[in-house]
Amino acid sequence: MNRILNQRHLGNLLIAMLFSMSVWHSLANGFGLPDQDAFATARGEAFVATADNASAVYYNPAGIAQLTNNNVRGGLNSVYYEPTYQPPAGQPNNGHTYYSSANFAYLPHLFYTYTASGAPLSFGLGVYAPYGGNMSWPENTGFRSVAISGNLKYITINPVVVVKLSPTLSIGGGTMFNYGDISMYQGLRRIGVPLTNFFNFTGNGWSVGYNVGILWQPYEKISFGATFRSSSSLNFQGNTDFQLYPGAYNTPAQRDASASFNFPLTTVFGISYRPTPKWNLEADANYTGWQSFNTVTIEQSPPPVKRPFHQDITVNLDWQASWMYEFGATRYFDNGWHVSGGYVFNANSVPDTYYTPLAADLNRNFFSLGTGFSGKRFNFDIAYQLGFAFKRQVSGSTPSTTPGQFAGQTADGTYGFSSSAIIATVGMNF
Repeated sequence: MNRILNQRHLGNLLIAMLFSMSVWHSLANGFGLPDQDAFATARGEAFVATADNASAVYYNPAGIAQLTNNNVRGGLNSVYYEPTYQPPAGQPNNGHTYYSSANFAYLPHLFYTYTASGAPLSFGLGVYAPYGGNMSWPENTGFRSVAISGNLKYITINPVVVVKLSPTLSIGGGTMFNYGDISMYQGLRRIGVPLTNFFNFTGNGWSVGYNVGILWQPYEKISFGATFRSSSSLNFQGNTDFQLYPGAYNTPAQRDASASFNFPLTTVFGISYRPTPKWNLEADANYTGWQSFNTVTIEQSPPPVKRPFHQDITVNLDWQASWMYEFGATRYFDNGWHVSGGYVFNANSVPDTYYTPLAADLNRNFFSLGTGFSGKRFNFDIAYQLGFAFKRQVSGSTPSTTPGQFAGQTADGTYGFSSSAIIATVGMNF
């Protein structure tokens, strides 16, 4: 009878999680989204050498060998973020602060693992969003012809298999099936009215990659963890829409179009120190190879019949690799409760040369606190994360893409960032 009740509760939990995914409409500022579990986020994402719940499918798949029987864990990350922009000296509205109108994000995550009692093999499945972004600027910022709005949705379905080689060592990995949907919208002239003008690229597609991980605990108080997620090339198939008035097109035109983005590889390694069973301290280093975002070409077919539109439009990104440094601590109590705290420093990856307001990248700091409970069958965590960045002044930039004639605008100016997030995750063991 208890087993039937547990299965009913599990079914209700899965329905709730899938519903949360169906209402997902926006993604957080920036392309990398490391927050995939409330317990890990409360620890400043320092989890690769701990990885002791089902979200290890993402953080370090080798960690699921620590779990037994069935484990399901999922939840939602609710984020409010506020990018800001001030035009440089000498430009109109210098000193005025502009805000992106896309400020909320709802990011679901869902993980499941199974390990038969005493078996050396473990199996897991994750559905999560490792990348994403949503930005929408007013059209009077002074960089209208550089960027107005952009949106990236990116979902990964990730089955994994792990083998426990010894009581202290496990390795494993799996395949990442990635689906992406992108939109990039910009003006073609300095102003939008009374001249209606725009260029928009939209597309979607699939790619395949892989992830692997290792977890080693040579001593009772110390464990080492590392994980690697491969790069993957995603060819977005869709169309371009554009209109320039007067001159080239008096009515909107559309072309079939595609563009391939090589999403970066990521590797994380860390060490966990547990001076007593009541404490877990961890430090991680997270490397992302953003240099894979180099030059992208939007290919259109058939070619536009009138100038100034180009058939193949070059998007110069020239991003750089970046690091995140993650530190976390958890205090466990005898009654099943625990509290955690953490800090992350996230270095920027977008240079001034082709700076884009659609990423508005800065050196960011994130502080987090959280609490949770782990029972025999049920567990949950909730965390709060505060993000901020010291203002970044961009100068000497060039538009990353000019679908028509150069309109004389750049992304130069001063950028700022702040965010608040609440992430909640619940789980069941059965």
